[in-house]
This record gives sequence, C-alpha cells and structure tokens, in this order.
Amino acid sequence: MLERPDYRKPPDGEELLPTFIISVGTQVVLKSAKRVPNSDVVKPVGSVAEVLEAPASNSRPYLIRFVDGVTLRVKFAELVIRKRELAEELATPGPDLRRFVILRVAVGSQAFGLATESSDEDRRGVFLPPAELTWSLFKPPEQVEYSSDGIEEVDWELEKFLRLALQANPNLLETLWSPLVLHVTELGQELRNMRAAFLSRHLYKTYSGYVLSQFRLMRRSFEKTGKYKAKHAMHLIRLLYSGIHALRTGEILVDVGEHRDELLRIKAGSLSFEEVRTRALELDQVFQQAFATTALPERPDTERVNRFLIHARRRMVDEPGTGQAR
Repeated sequence: MLERPDYRKPPDGEELLPTFIISVGTQVVLKSAKRVPNSDVVKPVGSVAEVLEAPASNSRPYLIRFVDGVTLRVKFAELVIRKRELAEELATPGPDLRRFVILRVAVGSQAFGLATESSDEDRRGVFLPPAELTWSLFKPPEQVEYSSDGIEEVDWELEKFLRLALQANPNLLETLWSPLVLHVTELGQELRNMRAAFLSRHLYKTYSGYVLSQFRLMRRSFEKTGKYKAKHAMHLIRLLYSGIHALRTGEILVDVGEHRDELLRIKAGSLSFEEVRTRALELDQVFQQAFATTALPERPDTERVNRFLIHARRRMVDEPGTGQAR
C-alpha cells in the first residue's frame, strides 16, 4: 500500500518558492544591487559571493560573503548560482527546429480513434539538426514543444528519441506506430521501417510502470476527494490493451477504435472507481499471460539502432547547412 502524500500547507507564500536550497560554499551572483547596511557601499549587479549560511527554507535569507569579506543577508530571488548564470548568458534562442523534422505524426485521441468534436490535435516528431548545429557551442535542445491554435506538438532530437524508444517508452513507440503520418523524409521512413528493433520483453516492465503511475494518480485522488480523474482511468485501460497487443503481435496498437465505446464510457466517468479497478485487474492478468508467452526478444536491437544513428549523422555532415535530410 502506497503512503498518501502530505497535504499540509506550508506558511503563507512559502509554497510559491522552490524547495531547492543553495548549499553552503556555493558561489552565487547578485541579480540586483545591494547596499551594505550602515555604509555607503553598494554591491553592484553581477557581484560574486559565497554562501556562508543556508536557511531551512527559501522564505528566509541566505548569508553570503564577498571576496573583500563583506557579508550580507540576501533573499533567494535576488541570487543566481554562478555556473547557472554563465550557462544562461551563453544560451541563444536558436533556429526554429521544426524545419529539421524528419518524422511528424498525429497522436492522442485523433490517432487512438477516440476523437470527439472537442478534441485537440496532438503531434509528435523527431528532428535531426545539421552537423554545424550539433557541433556548435549552442547545441539545440533535446526536446522542444510548440503550441498554437489548438495544436500541441512535442519534438525530440533524434538521439534522445532513439534512447527513449529503446527503453520502450510508450509515447515514443506510439510515435513510430502512429497511423497518421503528417510528414516524413527518407530518413524518417527508414526510422519507421526499423521500428521493430525497439521492441523487447522490456516493454512489459515499462508499460507496467506507466499503468501503475496512472492507477496511483487515480487512487490518490479518490482517497482525498472521493473522486478520480476519468482521463487517467481511460489511459490506464488503453495502455493495458496496447501492451497486451504488443506482447502478442510485436506491433504497437495505437488505434484502439475497437475498444472505443468502453474507453469513452470510462473517460466520461460512467464507471465507479471499483469498476475501473476491477477491469484494470482483469486486463492486467491477461497482460501477464501475454508476457509469459511473448515471442519478443530479451533485448532491443541496439546495434541496429546505433548504426542508423551514425548513418543519419553522416548524412547531415554530407549536406552541411541544408537543414534537410534527404
């Protein structure tokens, strides 16, 4: 039985502050000028100091010491860790990475076969930046998100995508198997053609973890309020169906339209918590049986995936500055 979280409210205002405490000895930088008490001395913005005393919470000030020995008590919001500040100064907005996407698909209710008139459009993609971006000081992020006009899009840099897919992350596997392909290059199609290389018996553990997470969210809400989030329940059942199908067939079931009526009833909150729990336990038994007889290999084909990554990187070296993979 999992412990219930502690819902005690902290003192007024404190819940707005981060719980991370800057440790003693850390070098920090002033974000605003500070006057030294009882003097005309002003420490300018950018002055570097060392943390002498750290408070128990960020609602209290830190005691910091400058190189000349002067000490001040300064609030958390007026400080930045020196290493973090340098990293922020080097950061640049960078190019719009959507032009480097090699694969973009629709996911969510549209791809699941569960869309209604109020459904938004969710997209996921994989991008491969040109070599000069990957090699530069200003490397592109591993993941970017875009939102506009009811469309939510998440794109992963190719290497990050491959690593997560090898771990049988359901979101990444659904991206590879989505039936709604919106954009694909030659390299993107090569990636889809080798998608079976990502599947292994490890999928059972990963999907089980996601199912447990969804159920934990449901149970905590139910214990606290007597209600549960029906969307969590729907995704729990959907993931079980998808996991069973994957273990039996070696394919990821994205379009669950054959279970549409059941899943939409759950999403609408038509089932009690106990009814959802009973259904989840029934499907979990089937999931375990499918795992016991699956033909999936023990491990994914990491060598094949690695060869593809190197091949893709070389393609971008051969085509410098184009921003497009052939």
